[in-house]
Amino acid sequence: MLIQNFMRAFFRLLYHPFAWAYDFVAAFVSFGQWKKWGQSITPFIHGTHILELGPGPGHLQRFLLNRGLVLFAVDESSQMLGLAKKRIGATHKLARGHAQALPYPSESFDSVISTFPTDYIFQSRTLSEIKRILRSDGRLIVLPVAFPRSGFLQWLYRVTGESPNSLSKSLQTKIAQPFINAGFQTEIKVIDVKSNQLLIVIANKQGK
Repeated sequence: MLIQNFMRAFFRLLYHPFAWAYDFVAAFVSFGQWKKWGQSITPFIHGTHILELGPGPGHLQRFLLNRGLVLFAVDESSQMLGLAKKRIGATHKLARGHAQALPYPSESFDSVISTFPTDYIFQSRTLSEIKRILRSDGRLIVLPVAFPRSGFLQWLYRVTGESPNSLSKSLQTKIAQPFINAGFQTEIKVIDVKSNQLLIVIANKQGK
């Protein structure tokens, strides 16, 4: 528990006063694969009006800009938003806010995407708000975790209480359950990216 609390505090610092170091830390722990991991959700995006929750320094937004999508993003961290604006332009549709109270009208988006979010993505208030702003056939795509087969990131997941050694059915069910409880039609995809496995949640809003 002490180590888990330390890691949570570390990530809070990384998203706020030490946001300038985020790219270095992400590249280090992923052996340079962080951006590719994020891009792996692209084939699952539905529609053209897309909201990203927690864009961080804006790498995925930058990658998606040339795909004919209408992109929006919300992040709680003003420091991260500052980095994202420098990367993709100050006039881009970036907003500061919380996932539990999104500043958009109901049924505004075809897809909501989030890569490596913290635990807020599993909260019922977050999922209820996402359902509100999704269109009737909308989709939530979440990349919550990468499972490395070796290296520093494997150790990091171990000390923070994750289980990187097995993508068992029980683990997949556990991750999917909050989305199912929120009324989403939920599917888990496991894809290989080099020496890592990525778990992607695809949660479709059920029509009216």
